Amino acid sequence: MTHPSLTVGLYIFGDEILSGKREDKHFQKTREILGSRGLALSWVHYLGDDPQRCVDALSHSFASQDLVFGCGGIGSTPDDHTRQAAAKALGRPLALHPEARSLIAQRCEESGQPLTPERLRMGEFPEGSDIVPNPYNKIPGFSIHRHFFLPGFPVMAWPMMEWVLDTHFQHAFQSLAELDQSFMVAGVYEAAVTPLMEEIHRTFPDLKIYSLPAAPVPGDASAKRFLELGLKLSGGRATQDPSSLTRLDEAYSRLRAGVLALGGEVLEERKVRR
Repeated sequence: MTHPSLTVGLYIFGDEILSGKREDKHFQKTREILGSRGLALSWVHYLGDDPQRCVDALSHSFASQDLVFGCGGIGSTPDDHTRQAAAKALGRPLALHPEARSLIAQRCEESGQPLTPERLRMGEFPEGSDIVPNPYNKIPGFSIHRHFFLPGFPVMAWPMMEWVLDTHFQHAFQSLAELDQSFMVAGVYEAAVTPLMEEIHRTFPDLKIYSLPAAPVPGDASAKRFLELGLKLSGGRATQDPSSLTRLDEAYSRLRAGVLALGGEVLEERKVRR
């Protein structure tokens, strides 16, 4: 039995990332966590601490069927808006989750801290949410409508993300997340190969075609202008439909032959399986 591939998105919340006070590590690690399970990240949005911007973004993704992870902004300080934004986007009130309350109380007892209203606020989620267990310090994240909201701390967020995938989405795991075939070419401009790329895109609309130009160093007359041209096959199609692999090979051959016909010099070819 086959399953449709997942569209997976990632929100990274917090002004500290946008201001450069913290370096984002979630994007690359999320790609690794998904890739090890044959899944691919389809989109990522960096959101600061502007409440309405968070509400607008979440309203859009809640209306989709995407699997979405959100990292950061679920604490109880005034600059944490993720819980409130999710509730507003769904038109639901925040409510103290009983299991979250119990876990927060356990954590406070173990650490010798008082159980204050501020600490309990971390267990207030949009009504109807489920918890996402936190193996690091028991303070849970929450999930609702295929959205899973995790702390900003990598030591907490990453094992929680793995738990979500392994617990709820094993049925969608694939042996491959992506096939990527490309080559480096010199001697042609991107504008010259654009009609060829458009033709291949029309013929093979299920494949992703791309061009990554590298401009020569200014003042270096001997430097060559390079392009990396390639095609990608992502998600479940990479393993569920053998004909897609044949189409990828055919499209790649057409792209390579077309570039050679334009006078390009193919320098290096790559085939990456993720």
